[in-house]
Amino acid sequence: MPTLSFRNAIPTDAARCYHIEISAYEGDEAATQEKIATRIALYPEGFLILEVDGVVVGFINCGCAHDVVMSDESFKELVGHSADAPNVVIMSVVVEPAHQGQGYSRKLMEAFVQRMKVMDKKTIHLMCKERHVELYKRMGYRYVQPSASDHGGMVWHEMVMDIKQPRIDRDETAAY
Repeated sequence: MPTLSFRNAIPTDAARCYHIEISAYEGDEAATQEKIATRIALYPEGFLILEVDGVVVGFINCGCAHDVVMSDESFKELVGHSADAPNVVIMSVVVEPAHQGQGYSRKLMEAFVQRMKVMDKKTIHLMCKERHVELYKRMGYRYVQPSASDHGGMVWHEMVMDIKQPRIDRDETAAY
């Protein structure tokens, strides 16, 4: 049984993450190594690495926003990112192709969501291709709409997960 571990990215992870990104994403939809390095440098708390037996095989990275605009391409370079904002915007969820089909993306997402809950975030947003909509629904996301983004020349769909329920005042739940 392989040993799985999760940790925040460090600057020396950028090259390995870039290799994984270009091996799993098509054409222009993959982030450049420079963008990956920027995401690690500016928000390592939002860049979760999955290691299998000590080898980096996948990651999720994100930024945070007060107002989410999924088609904002500049946000992919963390322009407008605010670490204290309540809404998480995932930019990549990726597992190296040689390690796909083993449930690692689900484990990675579960660990990521748990970390965002601990960080007191409210929502997690992502865009995916149509073939992944049902997968993300099974993970707890709900479908929002087709996206205005044409990132990488692809058609995208916006999904969101509510991870923080609003507090209900005790007086509001009392029966009268």
